[in-house]
Amino acid sequence: MTAWLAALAWALAASAVGVRERRRVAHVARTGHEIRGPLSAARLALDGLEPTARVQAVELELRRAVLALDDLAAGRPLTARSAPLDPLGAVDAGRLLAEIAPAWHALAAAHGACLRVEPVPGELLVRADRLRLAQACANLVANALEHGGGQVTVRASGAGDRVRLEVADQGPGLPAPVAELVAAARGRRSARGHGLAIAAAIADRHHGRLTAAPSGRGARMVLDLPAARAAAPRAS
Repeated sequence: MTAWLAALAWALAASAVGVRERRRVAHVARTGHEIRGPLSAARLALDGLEPTARVQAVELELRRAVLALDDLAAGRPLTARSAPLDPLGAVDAGRLLAEIAPAWHALAAAHGACLRVEPVPGELLVRADRLRLAQACANLVANALEHGGGQVTVRASGAGDRVRLEVADQGPGLPAPVAELVAAARGRRSARGHGLAIAAAIADRHHGRLTAAPSGRGARMVLDLPAARAAAPRAS
């Protein structure tokens, strides 16, 4: 009996070590994804943008890469609920999209796609950590450009106490439901295929959600997030 219990304890310990190692590898792979993406966008922005648009776009992409390195150094997965958020403030979604758009246009040109970021009339305030929100949007846009292609459209709209940020493409559509794609990314060891999981986790941390909306062609991803009152502290 003692030998059997010892063998069981050893097997459980080995299994726990295996789970931790798989999580560590997946964490490093996801961090690689989040460093590769913004650095590629920043490089393209340096080569393809006018000086006035270049500095702002590159600065935001580099801050996103630093955020991923901070998450890695702290040993927290990018999708963990423990990943910190800056104090949530009222982020102007239209202004944020306009600020990131130049880097996205450079990325679209590299993929042979056409990108349209629809202007947002007036203020559209969302309660968010500005950099994490930019991280989520950038992943959705990069995913649409790489896997969807054609015409990629980014738009923001508000209704009541919610704000919707949509990214639509004209590709073949999602290969599986969002929940399945997010679950599949948890143990992935390569640095690719983590964008939807990261965006979904950020939406969840903001008391929102990432969904796939009906679309006649391609994928149409929606970040549904709480709106912010105009009187809330501005974060943009």
